[in-house]
Amino acid sequence: MKKILALLILVSVLSCVTTNKSTGPSVKSIQESMEYLASDALEGRATGSIGIEKAAVYIEDFLKKNNIKPYFETYRDNFEIESKSSSDKSTDPNIIKGFNIVGVVEGNDPKLKSEFILLGGHYDHIGFAKEVNGDSIANGANDDASGTIAAMELAAYFAKTKTNKRSILVTLYAAEELGLKGSTHLAKRLKKEKLNAYTMINFEMIGVPRAADQSMAYMSGFERSNFAETLNRYAGEEVVGFFPKAKEFNLFMRSDNFPFFSEFNIPAHAISTFDFTNFEYYHHVDDEADKMDYEHMTSFINKMIPAFEGMMNAPTKEVILKDE
Repeated sequence: MKKILALLILVSVLSCVTTNKSTGPSVKSIQESMEYLASDALEGRATGSIGIEKAAVYIEDFLKKNNIKPYFETYRDNFEIESKSSSDKSTDPNIIKGFNIVGVVEGNDPKLKSEFILLGGHYDHIGFAKEVNGDSIANGANDDASGTIAAMELAAYFAKTKTNKRSILVTLYAAEELGLKGSTHLAKRLKKEKLNAYTMINFEMIGVPRAADQSMAYMSGFERSNFAETLNRYAGEEVVGFFPKAKEFNLFMRSDNFPFFSEFNIPAHAISTFDFTNFEYYHHVDDEADKMDYEHMTSFINKMIPAFEGMMNAPTKEVILKDE
């Protein structure tokens, strides 16, 4: 009887350990964020618009709720862009006021926490597009609410588990659609402030799955560093593969990773699961929340957790640039 009782106690303890074990983001959490960020109420999240302000407030509330602190005095990194088509007519019509959102998850190692890994995505979109069946709002679900949510959820996971030895900077950009203006501003500011940046990954359109015979995702500038092979080693499978057309399409220089590569000369790449064959609504009014594959998004983000965890906790900087 005593043996049975001891066994029951052991099972109970193990059950509690399993129950309390931290897990990655859920379909519910991802879908909830997507359905707001890509909703009609935000009118396509154009930089300088009322809609992007609503998106920013939602993201800031998410960061606060998940104990992700502002990196600067507030979450916002403000900048201005000259434009004759500014949506902010309250002041100078030739100026668009934009802001990136920047949060930090401090590392738990006394020495390694001074090194930063940047996770990014752009939360702006184009606002409106060609009307289809009475709809002119370009909701930007895949482009790039999906990548924004990936960065948010990964930061939330590490803020909760505190399993990162290096520090994480979650960087969400405005004005990507205007020519990488937000990320360029932030990269220059962080460089001037002498941020000890180790690597940067930008999540760009991860809302839809690739074909079954392809790697789950691909990385721009694949051959420029050993980032992909490092992530795959820690993931235990090939999550990030090579996309031959990435170089042809010049994707490395067309996403928010590029300003960080330019300023810091560090491994900085974009990861995507959109490959121009698996989603026909790029910059289209039908890039909406109901077109996203939430099981795929959840699987991708959860596969990224051990991949990043291994890389950010390694005793030395394993990810390095390669000579081209």
